[in-house]
Amino acid sequence: MTDLADSIESMEQLAVVWRAMVLDRDPGADVRDLPGIAVRWADCRFLFWNCITLTEVGADAGHVGQRLGQAADIMRSKQHPGFLWIFEDLLADDARATLSEAAERAGLEHAFPGTGMAGDLLPIPEPSHPDLTFVRVTTDEQLRTYADLNSRAYGFPLEDGRDGLVGSTLWKNQAHAYLGLRDGVPVTCAAAVEAAGRLFVVLVATAPEWERRGYGEAVTRKALYEGGRATGLTRATLHATVAGAPAYPRIGFNPNSPMHFYSLKN
Repeated sequence: MTDLADSIESMEQLAVVWRAMVLDRDPGADVRDLPGIAVRWADCRFLFWNCITLTEVGADAGHVGQRLGQAADIMRSKQHPGFLWIFEDLLADDARATLSEAAERAGLEHAFPGTGMAGDLLPIPEPSHPDLTFVRVTTDEQLRTYADLNSRAYGFPLEDGRDGLVGSTLWKNQAHAYLGLRDGVPVTCAAAVEAAGRLFVVLVATAPEWERRGYGEAVTRKALYEGGRATGLTRATLHATVAGAPAYPRIGFNPNSPMHFYSLKN
């Protein structure tokens, strides 16, 4: 693990990037910075755009229990479900030890784990993969394809991903979003967006039938390469799922805080 500064950076990058993504989806979205809680909630069908995270550093068990209750109440007030993101290393020792019990009391259940990562890794060599050609996302049709790849990879209905992305100007004009095509068919995708002096890698996905061929790593390298060329930035951050985590250290990312995603109990 790296020092706590990287874990703080990881949390702050979430707050910065998700502010832009959520307001792009809906200019009237619920974007608030409350004591100890950042709300970034588009209230759309795409669960990842409905986000709350805890922002205090070193919060003890009592404070964390209180914040979990507040976060759960906000989530219950929304039409669509979403996730509470928690960066484990930002919690005090007693809060980490009792997190599961505190979440249970708040009416939350663990959905899946993740890992924050960062690295001073840019520039990188221009990437290639013998199976793939890369195309930047610039049209609504390409963005729909990008959304569908994410929906398939994460097990969402196709309409959920489309509700989060289709029609976006940010994704077509500002994000360095790329599709990886095999024989002309899109099979993988990744994007890098500028955020507070860094490139943030977001929504990396590969069609389930084409996993474990290095496609996700290759298209991530492409997004970083093009984003780095366009911005001149040298540091990059991301939040990795368990499936994606092994690829990123090969690019130059270092893990920082373990992450936990919680949803409301049914």
